Amino acid sequence: MHEHSATDYLAEWKWDGIRAQLIRRCGRTYLWSRGEELLEGRFPEIELASQGLPDGLVLDGEILAHGDKAPLPFTLLQKRIQRKKPSSKILQEVPVLFIAFDVLEHAGQDLRGESYQIRRKLLETLELESRLTPKTLRCSEVFTFEDWESLVLKKDQARLYGAEGLMLKHLQGRYEVGRVTGVWWKSKVTPYTVDAVLVYAQRGHGRRAGLFSDYTFALWDQDRLVPFAKAYSGLTNEELALVDRWIKENTTQRFGPVHEVPAQIVMELAFENIQESNRHKSGIAVRFPRILRWRQDKRPEDADRLDAIKRMLKGESPG
Repeated sequence: MHEHSATDYLAEWKWDGIRAQLIRRCGRTYLWSRGEELLEGRFPEIELASQGLPDGLVLDGEILAHGDKAPLPFTLLQKRIQRKKPSSKILQEVPVLFIAFDVLEHAGQDLRGESYQIRRKLLETLELESRLTPKTLRCSEVFTFEDWESLVLKKDQARLYGAEGLMLKHLQGRYEVGRVTGVWWKSKVTPYTVDAVLVYAQRGHGRRAGLFSDYTFALWDQDRLVPFAKAYSGLTNEELALVDRWIKENTTQRFGPVHEVPAQIVMELAFENIQESNRHKSGIAVRFPRILRWRQDKRPEDADRLDAIKRMLKGESPG
């Protein structure tokens, strides 16, 4: 990436929502997900707020669950996704926001072959924030940088705003689909990491159907281990085989497909986000947990404590 100049790019926050396109045709609004699913009726406040937008418009953006000042947890957004006709209660409890970060069609003209710089200027002319419902439609905020060091410093502030990191877009880049390199760059915040104890396991799916590859991990809460996350990716095939054999030889109890094992194996986990959760005994939920490495150098009593991860949630040092 450093072959390019930082001044050739604009950056914007990378949000943890659902990618969607807002399309205006014949006086109506259509919301399509990245998976090409029509989201008709699921986000009526976005459809209502976009009524005055011109026909022949296609906006690329992100739908977030959003409070007055910051994004709400993705788990709340899932409640909205699952309801084709949300009740007034859920509309009030989980308000949403459409953040537009690109315009693909304007006045019926396909803009995907134009530079990002031109598309961005057209997007800003829509003045989404000046509409009657500014909390429902918004144009993404962009940042410029003189050097890469300044960009890294900005990226490290992402969690303060409820974002996952930064997206970098080359000013001269055309709009492309699929896995794009050189034009768009994703720069995520450094993940949280903890050492946790394997306490439960069950067999995987597909090619891993015969292996114990889905694991539940726990942290210490005083003198007891409290489960807090599930992870199934990150081990090599050799490590998977070793852990699978160990689980089969050391299972202490079975709960349907779930096998309980002694608190002996420690693994380092990484995850992107932490939030409070009343649904989990630990009182927390983590986003995108995955295994970084098997810590064969650590004993179970060396694993991290639950209060340390709760301090991460408050933005404090876990130490």
